[in-house]
Amino acid sequence: MEKVKTDLLVIGAGSGGLSVAAGAAQMGADVVLLEGHKMGGDCLNYGCVPSKALLSEAKKAHAKGTSPAKAYPEAMAHVHSVIATIAPHDSVERFEGLGVRVISEFGQFTGPDTVAAGNYEISARRIVIATGSAPLVPPIPGLEAVPYETNETIFELRKRPEHLLIIGGGPIGMEMAQAHRRLGCAVTVIEGAKALGKDDPEAAAVLIEALRNEGIVIEEDALAAEVRGTTGAIEVEAKDGRVFKGSHLLIAVGRKANTDKLNLAAAGIDPSRNGIKVNAALKTSNPRVYAIGDVAGGLQFTHVAGYHAGIVIRSALFGLPSKASEAHIPWATYTSPELAQVGLTEAQAKERHGEALEVVRFDYAGNDRAIAEGHTTGFAKVMIVKGRPVGATIVGHQAGELINTWALALANKLKMGQIAAMVAPYPTIGEINKRVAGAYFSPRLFESKMVKRVVGAIQRFLP
Repeated sequence: MEKVKTDLLVIGAGSGGLSVAAGAAQMGADVVLLEGHKMGGDCLNYGCVPSKALLSEAKKAHAKGTSPAKAYPEAMAHVHSVIATIAPHDSVERFEGLGVRVISEFGQFTGPDTVAAGNYEISARRIVIATGSAPLVPPIPGLEAVPYETNETIFELRKRPEHLLIIGGGPIGMEMAQAHRRLGCAVTVIEGAKALGKDDPEAAAVLIEALRNEGIVIEEDALAAEVRGTTGAIEVEAKDGRVFKGSHLLIAVGRKANTDKLNLAAAGIDPSRNGIKVNAALKTSNPRVYAIGDVAGGLQFTHVAGYHAGIVIRSALFGLPSKASEAHIPWATYTSPELAQVGLTEAQAKERHGEALEVVRFDYAGNDRAIAEGHTTGFAKVMIVKGRPVGATIVGHQAGELINTWALALANKLKMGQIAAMVAPYPTIGEINKRVAGAYFSPRLFESKMVKRVVGAIQRFLP
């Protein structure tokens, strides 16, 4: 067994792991990267990249009226073309060119600072666990005997499903529902509680109505109790007796952290219910080891893993204090319309801030660009406490782009006056953010008797 010593060992070559490895190597650290599966991790191969590519092609096919028989295989071919285009950026060759030693093996702890990987035993000053997550497959009776898809397999399909049943009404389920519906599939979403239940209910209702108007059947409070059948004839029976029939089944109920192969106990690392227990600095119970991204048990988004990478580099390379926060982390569901959130929802803000909270909003129907392009469905609302935004919810066209402004505001503790001072080009969808800020100040300026008295007095004295 070859023994390797390094400054930094990164386990997992997904978004977070690659960011840590690239940054650390370019700053002069000796870095070893382990990946026993595909470089780029879930995001490139099974998640963000293929799902957005499929949504894009489905949108085009929907607009053009392309025949389903042609649209579906073409869309899936596009998905793999996009993956292939991006893959070199995440490749072994590129990272070796950056000075990273890449070992294509899974890693397993053998001690507090040692990891075995194939024929290698690696000891490191600091170790970063970035092993990500995998689809959670619930223990539904009968599921083990029925063919089903997850996000790791559905992009391999080339023949269009006649009727796709989706268990799970979260963001992944809804994105796949719309993409497949627009590519000519019948789609039924089966959700055990409320669809998009983690999002603002008012915004979620706008999106759910839009999806239903496209012909997607969304069944709520339908907890799956049994699955039976074969490919082409699958049935899902809900706890209340409802039975849903389709040709294919997609499981989209959430994610589970990839920790099974790590032998965490050997390194004195405590697990958590959702992955690995970390402190605010993303350190595990073993102070030499960090955990980032999905495996850290918090928000499961690619951009969170990238954010975590910056925290770890600051701490592990420079020894500087650095803490992670989720208060300014945005997320989006990339359906049409999109749904995006950063910070507190209205309900969360009311619970935390009570009467100090102000909520302002602006509807897409009041935006000239939205009117011109026929995208008038949706709204933006911002939760404000003492002049500072504490959360923003947007549902509508380009919501995922619009939320950037509010993510910037929360990250830098900006005031509403600074948003209002922005000049947005006309006509743009982005003007919606400025108009929301205007909705905060308008009552203070135009409905205030004091302001009117002051203006009146000044006018009497002006030449």
